[in-house]
Amino acid sequence: MFDVKKFGGYLSRLRKNADMTQMELADRLNLTRQAVSRYEHGDSFPDVSILVAIADIFRVTLDELINSGTPTRGESVLLKSTAQGREPVMPERIEDVLSLAPYLRPSVLSRLSTGLLKQGIDISGVVALAEYLNDESTVAMLENARFEGVSHDLLEKLMPLLDRDSRYMILQKILEGEMDWHFLRVLIFYTENLTSQIEAAVVEGALPWEALELLRQTRLEMREKYHE
Repeated sequence: MFDVKKFGGYLSRLRKNADMTQMELADRLNLTRQAVSRYEHGDSFPDVSILVAIADIFRVTLDELINSGTPTRGESVLLKSTAQGREPVMPERIEDVLSLAPYLRPSVLSRLSTGLLKQGIDISGVVALAEYLNDESTVAMLENARFEGVSHDLLEKLMPLLDRDSRYMILQKILEGEMDWHFLRVLIFYTENLTSQIEAAVVEGALPWEALELLRQTRLEMREKYHE
């Protein structure tokens, strides 16, 4: 797994060996000194597009710079292709994308989403990526992800990251029987105006009559919670 602190330490040594201050490096990269300091301490990672400029300034190869963070082979290939402005290379392991997600632009992750779906990403992977994906890509991932391992806790983590369309995608999964109807409880907490859809689904036989009691109990809990 890519180690941001190792990368930061290497960057710090490059700068010091070049007898350069953080401010001088920041000026050459069109950044603030605080940004360079965070990179060197491993508190953040440069936008991938900046890696080429850093390599040029210190006259090291892009491979040397990336490998300072001891990436996996897949992480290295993905970082290099993205830094060079080429179409990002989809690693063989989904884990490589998940580990790099905080450092990649949403547009890059969106272009990788097709490859992720071909590899068969499950709902836990969507949860891990949802914070970094744009809304359109999140919906696409939810439409095609595997939901076998979904749990209430996992869904609780996912809901705050979803837009309205994505939440209704979850409802559709429940109505189609891909997810247990008891997950409605989590959905109701985060989604307004589901009453008519749930009532209609019960009448049509897509949901059991017990779903109406679940709806009533959940609404009651919400009123009690928000009026404490």
